[in-house]
Amino acid sequence: MAARELYLIAYDISDEKRLNRVRHLLKGYSTGGQKSVYECFLTEAELDSIVEELTYLIDERFDRVHIFQVERRAKIYALGKAVPPKDPSYFYIG
Repeated sequence: MAARELYLIAYDISDEKRLNRVRHLLKGYSTGGQKSVYECFLTEAELDSIVEELTYLIDERFDRVHIFQVERRAKIYALGKAVPPKDPSYFYIG
């Protein structure tokens, strides 16, 4: 089985139609998130696929997407209602 790594994907999309398409794409891969930041456990192939699709969905003149890989050994602080990300027992990609 391919190794999965935790990524945080944050976006700022200026157009409602593009925003909804990006949100729909990322929700299919995420295990959690809030507003415009999603936590995604991804294989390298899934990450490549997301980057390719996002490149098609966004308008680079107006929109911005940041993808951060979270180091496995990094300490994660979660405050308030936030739940620290954890690798679920299974993944559903749909």
